[in-house]
Amino acid sequence: MRMTLSAAQSQSWFRAPSILPGFGLTMGVTIFWLGFIVLIPLGALLFKSASLGWTEFWEIAFSSRTLGALKLSFGTAFAAAMVNAVMGLLLAFVLVRYQFIGKRIIDAAIDLPFALPTAVAGIALATLYGPNGWIGSLLAPLGIKVAYTPLGITIALIFIGLPFVVRTVQPVLEEVEVELEEAAATLGANRFQTITKVILPTVLPALLTGFALALARGVGEYGSVIFIAGNIPYVSEIAPLLIVIRLEEFDVPAATVVAATMLMISFSILLLINLIQTISRRRFGRG
Repeated sequence: MRMTLSAAQSQSWFRAPSILPGFGLTMGVTIFWLGFIVLIPLGALLFKSASLGWTEFWEIAFSSRTLGALKLSFGTAFAAAMVNAVMGLLLAFVLVRYQFIGKRIIDAAIDLPFALPTAVAGIALATLYGPNGWIGSLLAPLGIKVAYTPLGITIALIFIGLPFVVRTVQPVLEEVEVELEEAAATLGANRFQTITKVILPTVLPALLTGFALALARGVGEYGSVIFIAGNIPYVSEIAPLLIVIRLEEFDVPAATVVAATMLMISFSILLLINLIQTISRRRFGRG
């Protein structure tokens, strides 16, 4: 009898029937669409780059120009994502917790990088931070050069990545009850302790998600960067631009090698962030 019950329980466990019908059809369509849109193009990219042979692949991937472009792209994207994680969390907190004049305007302005063409954003930033720009002319006497430097690239990536953090964290902050903060205050916690012990652990998974989205967008960004970067090899040349240059030179294999290298590094970083998210959810009992 016990063996029969155990077998029935194991069968129900593996079947796990859903209340909603149509799982097989929807799952099939999902896998087909994911493979057609994402997996097949990425697989073709890896296959094309692998056709060169390992010797030529490593020679192109580890050339000084490729490494310099990859280092610049990932370094500036990481720095911009870190800045957006801090300022995006602060901005989302202000929008959720406070009422003030012009709140709706600020809330709508956050989405401008989504709607604004990236080339327009790049031209505007280059105009502002150029040597003769409104901001660049003020920084030049101080010896600070923004346009055509990695600093200018970082500012451009901060601009296009901010909405990802704010829009990811904002809904989670709205679910955090104000009573929890008030209870912490009544128990003697100061504002810093309330933020670090009550608010931050709650929003940490969402904050990591926003950070990952901003990082991924920054690594592959092209339009808003090329106008302010200066595109100087070994100085301000990003990896997406290097891919375009190789394509313009009709060196498709070299372009695919750089793209495949970016893909593998990006996938590894996102996998690591996903692992950290899973650990944080389990630790703080969310998700």
